[in-house]
Amino acid sequence: MVEGNLITLVALPLGLAFIMVSLGLGLTPDDFRRVVQRPKGVAIGMFNLLLVAPLLAFGIAELCGLPPELAVGLVLLGAAPGGTMANLMTHLAKGETALSVTLTGMSSAFAVVTVPVYLTVSTNHFGVTDIDTNIDMLPVAARVLVITLLPLAIGMLLRSRKTEWAIRNEPIFKRVSIGLFIVIVGSAIASEWGRVTGYLGDVIVAVILLNVAAMSLSFLFARAARLNEASATAIALELGLHNATLAIAVGSAVSSEMTVPAAVYGLFMWVTGGLFAWVMSKRNDAVGALTPSG
Repeated sequence: MVEGNLITLVALPLGLAFIMVSLGLGLTPDDFRRVVQRPKGVAIGMFNLLLVAPLLAFGIAELCGLPPELAVGLVLLGAAPGGTMANLMTHLAKGETALSVTLTGMSSAFAVVTVPVYLTVSTNHFGVTDIDTNIDMLPVAARVLVITLLPLAIGMLLRSRKTEWAIRNEPIFKRVSIGLFIVIVGSAIASEWGRVTGYLGDVIVAVILLNVAAMSLSFLFARAARLNEASATAIALELGLHNATLAIAVGSAVSSEMTVPAAVYGLFMWVTGGLFAWVMSKRNDAVGALTPSG
């Protein structure tokens, strides 16, 4: 148990922080300036994260007839912000990494308000009673932002101050990041496997439906709004790789059963998200997706 806690509390955050430093080595302030100058991507991405995904979770929980606590857990997952790994997957998919990082940071900050709201609404809607929905989200969201934005800023500072070194070593950092990514995914699956196997039959269809529907709809919305492929890739992966750890942290403060959908999601999102990232990396290469769009 102590070893598991050390992996969760120390090793995984350090691994995620290193990945964000490596992403920062490839970014400049101009990348974020372009995001600010073209705010449509941020608006559409936040619309998908704050409204589309949670409402999809409500609908899919009803469609699949999930038991009340599992239904609330699915809504918690849908309301969770984008995760750090979405930033790396966007980078590997040759999407707009700066947009992905911006959406992760903003949705993590908004989660302080939105996640407790969706928790309260869903517990009332699905008839879950005798639980305390007053959860202090601030420490959870702050931890996400520290793991994401601080190391990213360190990487960008290194790029600015030691440009030649950063450009020369970025490929090495990228290879190490991919290795860490594999280790983190393997650790996440191993840590959750024993706890969730008994519930797989109850939630697997709902979880995969939410994952695929959220990614597909968000990508289509982005393209319908005339965003380029790189921006649409970033938005879709934000919806495909939610911060399941945050959903588990919130759910565990209420009921252990509410953590199950996010835990099962953590087992499968790498498959669907990884396949999408692989397809889009080929496609973004082919169409020159980084051309600015409205």
